[in-house]
Amino acid sequence: MDCIFCSISKKEVSADVVFENDEIIAFKDIAPQAPVHILVLPKKHIAKISDLSDDDAMLIGNIVNRARILAKKQGISDSGFRLVFNCGDEGGQVVDHIHLHLIGGKKLGEIG
Repeated sequence: MDCIFCSISKKEVSADVVFENDEIIAFKDIAPQAPVHILVLPKKHIAKISDLSDDDAMLIGNIVNRARILAKKQGISDSGFRLVFNCGDEGGQVVDHIHLHLIGGKKLGEIG
């Protein structure tokens, strides 16, 4: 399996890591869409949201909670930010490893 996010999690590829624990890693996006653009993801390889099991519910909760904490640390918690999971090809998912985008630091356009 050639997964760039797994390689980052294993320290085989470098990234600007802003948080890491046993189950989650968060790092700055290499092509940021805003002043703050951080990817928060499980170290465990899960290709897409539809591959999640009921056992992964706590993991996803921890990812969202970590994004909340990072938003506060980045100083965007009060002004606002966006959390996005892109799911599948038509949903804009580029890397087949689930990841939550934390985007903020400027006024963001509407979606939809």
